[in-house]
Amino acid sequence: MRRLTVLVMILVFVLSLSSAWAQKTVRLSIATGGTGGVYYPMGGGMANIISKYIPFAEATAEVTTASVDNCLLVGAGKGDLALIMADTGWDAYQGKAKFRDKIPLRTIAVLYPNNMHIVTLEGKGIEKVTDLKGKRVSTGAPGSGTEVKALRVIEAYGLDPTKDMTRDKLGVSESAGALKDRKIDAFFWDGGLPTAAVTDLGATPGIKMKLIDHADAVSKMRETYGPIYVKGIIPAKTYPGQTADVPIAIVWNLLVCHEKMSGDTAYEIVKTLFDHKPELVTVHREAKHIMLETQAAGGSPIPFHPGTIRYFNEKGLKIK
Repeated sequence: MRRLTVLVMILVFVLSLSSAWAQKTVRLSIATGGTGGVYYPMGGGMANIISKYIPFAEATAEVTTASVDNCLLVGAGKGDLALIMADTGWDAYQGKAKFRDKIPLRTIAVLYPNNMHIVTLEGKGIEKVTDLKGKRVSTGAPGSGTEVKALRVIEAYGLDPTKDMTRDKLGVSESAGALKDRKIDAFFWDGGLPTAAVTDLGATPGIKMKLIDHADAVSKMRETYGPIYVKGIIPAKTYPGQTADVPIAIVWNLLVCHEKMSGDTAYEIVKTLFDHKPELVTVHREAKHIMLETQAAGGSPIPFHPGTIRYFNEKGLKIK
């Protein structure tokens, strides 16, 4: 009798799981970035929240090379949602730079500011961006937003990234490892604060990490590429051994989708992310920047999805 009871309980449990799974009629792939940055844990947190609270949706986070790749994945129908940098997204939307065709992206939400890091070590003789001339520098993984923005910072200082330095094209984890092993002299990384790979580098015994000021590149970048970039800082003590604020260039990160995404799906996604924001903040503190006020502040040059606009209008935020 006990054995029969146990078998019945197991059967009921399995059937309930099957029923719950059957209700998940929408599968969402979230294109993120490398495992050492912020996109991947942030996207993973989003996937968990979407799967947990939207009855009809099941989401998974995918490792990618970030912004450029993510735009292409959404355009090709191989990604449903993507975390991207606004400058790269703007290029994709217009069909410029690395994009041969216009990609019909729509913004789900403005997320958090992406902070450009130029990372080197004491003793490398690098005090300012122009000191990168003649050095071996990683400018980010191919197809990443870091690479796009890094090249624009370099150009703003009158340097040629192909002639004035030896370029490596590494993700943030690989860049940090290469700098630690003295295989490169510096690297660029554009991401949230703090970025785990940079924190780990700064905490390495025998390593004295240095971040390079480059905020004065912003005016030139805005002249060339539009009002996408703004000045910001990496506050003192963000990373081990960092004793002073570091002025930098900032661009906002976006969560985007294809224009063909269902209005109801887009609505439920943005509503769920805002309703359960505290859970996302526990995954990464950069999620604290996801606010209604931010959505209307011009952080996205790409139009918002109609489903997102419906949610914001319900909250009293008038976005067209």
